[in-house]
Amino acid sequence: MNHLDTLESIREVNLSYIMLAQRLLREDKAIGMFRLGLSSELAGLLAGLTLPQIVKLASSDQLLCFFRFNDFTMLSALTQPAKHADIAPTHAAILLAGQPAAQFA
Repeated sequence: MNHLDTLESIREVNLSYIMLAQRLLREDKAIGMFRLGLSSELAGLLAGLTLPQIVKLASSDQLLCFFRFNDFTMLSALTQPAKHADIAPTHAAILLAGQPAAQFA
């Protein structure tokens, strides 16, 4: 894979992420904000982007989404075989609920 392929992949991920974010926020803003880890202000901005704005934003050569599991202990706990697989999604939700929502810089 060359540099141009990598940039195109980043742009595709960005476009998919923005479109998913908008769908989640339009279906249920509170749940979408929780799942995306967004503040109300940022959620409102994302939900209101026009198609030209989405295309422009997605064309960035930087990933717009971030990896929310940035704590080694949390990530390793969630990736280990679960003794109680039926409560694993609940455990993940509890861990994510403790993280602050993304804010404007």
